[in-house]
Amino acid sequence: MGVKAAIIGSGNIGTDLMFKIMRLSEILEVGAMVGIDPDSDGLRRAASLAVPTTARGVEGLIALPGFDEIQVVFDATSAGAHRANAAALALHDKVLIDLTPAAIGPFVVPAVNLDENLCAANVNMVTCGGQATIPVVAAVARITPVHYAEIVASISSRSAGPGTRANIDEFTETTARALEEVGGAARGKAIIVLNPAEPPMIMRDTVQTIVDRLDDHGRAAVVRAVSRMVEAVARYVPGYRLKQRVQFADEGAELDGLLPEERRRGGYTRVSVYLEVEGAAMYLPAYAGNLDIMTSAAVRAAEALVLARTEKTVS
Repeated sequence: MGVKAAIIGSGNIGTDLMFKIMRLSEILEVGAMVGIDPDSDGLRRAASLAVPTTARGVEGLIALPGFDEIQVVFDATSAGAHRANAAALALHDKVLIDLTPAAIGPFVVPAVNLDENLCAANVNMVTCGGQATIPVVAAVARITPVHYAEIVASISSRSAGPGTRANIDEFTETTARALEEVGGAARGKAIIVLNPAEPPMIMRDTVQTIVDRLDDHGRAAVVRAVSRMVEAVARYVPGYRLKQRVQFADEGAELDGLLPEERRRGGYTRVSVYLEVEGAAMYLPAYAGNLDIMTSAAVRAAEALVLARTEKTVS
């Protein structure tokens, strides 16, 4: 028997998360599926799999028999709802994995800073665009200071459910903050594009960083760092990959306006990285890599936090 986890949010992300835990995790098991729409596909599927369900939100979760056995709660609702859910669960000693842009707890990107946040009670998984691009910014920052980072996350409009659409502003703000706080950029900017193309496109991400002028040795070091980071993310998101080779372009003072004043040098190298994220298609289609990377990162974080708690209790 694994550590029991509850999922709040019976939409696309929450349902995909349920299947990912059931099929892949050797540490967690699904102890409850929570929603507010009794007719949602997620609640129906959970019930068919003998998972305890409630359509009464967090209050229904707390009232469920066996709630005390649940150690982990994933929140796949919205930023506003997570604030209320976190407050309701504050006295119940649960590990909260926040898949909304609420950002109450520390930002966590497993390949970058998971080990630094193993004692946190509420961790925030940033956004799908953040999970895809922050590792690359962090990789570049390990080689040379990143003065500016700009990311564009392009996802199929079909994979953007009501929660994603309701959180567009929070997406851009949260991702930009995390580019700085986790990725190490002095200034960050995030853009999301909902692409209506048919057939639906796989998630694509563009990462542009502005750094000091790089020589051949510096460029080679950046390529190695980015390649290692892509491999690290792909260990828990198998569909994560480079779309093409890392690109470099020397630029001049025309970029000064993008940078904080104290970072302006008049001469820079633009590092461009192009990514693709294909989903595992456990519940959602393969083009929904934006949701797959969120649920994959969330499971990875939850497992690590649970193991850290267990080791602390034993010691």
